[in-house]
Amino acid sequence: MPTLKHLGIILDGNRRWARAQNKPTFFGHQRGFSNLKKIASHAYSRDINILTVYAFSTENWNRSQEELSYLFKLFKILVTKEVDALHKKGVKLNIFGNISAFDKELQRGINQAIAKTKNNKKGTLNVCLNYGGREEIIMAVKKIIKNKVKPDKINQKLISKYLYSKDLPDPDMIIRTSGEQRLSGFLTWQGVYSELYFSKKHWPEFTNQDLDLAIKDFNKRQRRFGGN
Repeated sequence: MPTLKHLGIILDGNRRWARAQNKPTFFGHQRGFSNLKKIASHAYSRDINILTVYAFSTENWNRSQEELSYLFKLFKILVTKEVDALHKKGVKLNIFGNISAFDKELQRGINQAIAKTKNNKKGTLNVCLNYGGREEIIMAVKKIIKNKVKPDKINQKLISKYLYSKDLPDPDMIIRTSGEQRLSGFLTWQGVYSELYFSKKHWPEFTNQDLDLAIKDFNKRQRRFGGN
């Protein structure tokens, strides 16, 4: 039976769920934020040590200013208030993405949250904010060039060390909610051998039982990694 230790989730469908409820967009994001806390807690209880979630992509900047402002408010709550609950549970918080695009207050909150939880060992939560898989690879290449690494020293292991996930294993499984069957730039390098699972449910309605079904499906799979 394969071991599921690192799970990636694309948190998709907040807006569609809100529209289906005849609610404003922010209501979907609020419910999705609450659901993340519940699902993360359940994942850790199922011995999933690392959870990486796609919360805000580099393409999401084209949304309305009103929606962006609400999302940034939620991100600030995560790194200034919810981080205390994570810290008490021994969970380490990482942010994957180019945070320099955010306002100074959010940047400061992110850096303080990362510093506060950096020594925690009971679980890891990686939240992708202003993240894009191709952009991450470009960033890594630029750092390699800046460090003047000789071409014959460049290999997959070295490139992995320059990514946001440098100290972590690749995700064993990636779940995307809301029925879309693509990765949309999520963990482009790290996810090449991840098992994929697509749920038709929108993220706010994705339950602990749905996660259990995904884990059950994963446990039935035979991971080959191209070797047999």
